[in-house]
Amino acid sequence: MAVPGASLVPILLLGLGIRLAAAHSPAGVECILFNEEYMTCTWGSGQTLTANYSLYYWYENRSPVAECKQYLWERGVRTGCRFEQSEIIQFQPFHVRVNASQDGRILEIPSNRMELQNLVKPEAPVNLTIRNMSSNQLQLTWSSPYPKAHCLEHVVKYKSNKDTSWMKQEVKGDIFSFPSVDYEKFYTFYVRSKINNYCGSTQLWSEWSVPVFWGSNTTSKGRSSPEPPGSPRHPHTVLTVSPWLFAGMAEEQLQWFWIHTVLIPIASCLLLLVLVVLLVRMERVWVIIMPRIPNPNKNFDDLFITHNGDFQEWVGVPKDVVESFKPNYSESICHVSELPYEPLQDSIHPPGVPGPQEHGPYKNSYVGA
Repeated sequence: MAVPGASLVPILLLGLGIRLAAAHSPAGVECILFNEEYMTCTWGSGQTLTANYSLYYWYENRSPVAECKQYLWERGVRTGCRFEQSEIIQFQPFHVRVNASQDGRILEIPSNRMELQNLVKPEAPVNLTIRNMSSNQLQLTWSSPYPKAHCLEHVVKYKSNKDTSWMKQEVKGDIFSFPSVDYEKFYTFYVRSKINNYCGSTQLWSEWSVPVFWGSNTTSKGRSSPEPPGSPRHPHTVLTVSPWLFAGMAEEQLQWFWIHTVLIPIASCLLLLVLVVLLVRMERVWVIIMPRIPNPNKNFDDLFITHNGDFQEWVGVPKDVVESFKPNYSESICHVSELPYEPLQDSIHPPGVPGPQEHGPYKNSYVGA
């Protein structure tokens, strides 16, 4: 016999499983229509998702259910879907269903009914231009890549180099007048856009535009210097900054960064090394030109300290050579004396024979031992 309500148990369990799976799934689906050119619907990131979800979408009372044709992937996991312009229909209720099957469970990401005209995010304004309109007034103009310019409202953000906070001004059209400027200051301007209330209801602002500059201490390419007070103002003095010019300025700043942080220190080190080498070589040249007078004191320390002044021992003369110079024989002593003078008696000498006086007053005698 069937128990009443027994057939409802599997249905309840299945519904409970879906609710529990949804509790652990991403918070929801977020769709953004970029500049009315394409749309993305995302539901997480590759770091948080554990399953490959599938997206099915349809327009209320208009088209059948269809699956996403171009998924967005991150780390091998589906994280979103991209819709081309031909698949987008505004002012029609849009529905999506994102689900997956994992371990016998059905995972579903909740989504709400959407109006695509309220999900438009325009592209940032471009071609910002500043003109001097009068003695103290500037006019800022720009253009927008969004195809429906009448559906946009804008915000201008500006600040001078002496201000501490940014000033913001809402603008309905694409012209902003700055009534009073100080020629001693340097100004920076940004612009961003969003869909106005006549074409949609959204708070999706575009990104801020590339900046445009005006002021007195301008040095970079693309910036203009103000005219001195009292000089005539030219209404066609134009300052335009485009993304390409901004990229060029960034590249120029990057080049200066490498020059100041890499090139100049390396060049300084090389110059210092060259100076040291030149100094060493100059010292060698100076020694060659003006040689130093040698000091012999240290050369004779061994002669007087170690060898006690013995030159032969100091120069290393062999002992047998030294002994060979010593006499090895003995001689008898010979005494030499001189006898006193004694006069001789007169005697007759033959002619031609000299007498004793002719030999000298003294008589030498030699006594040999």
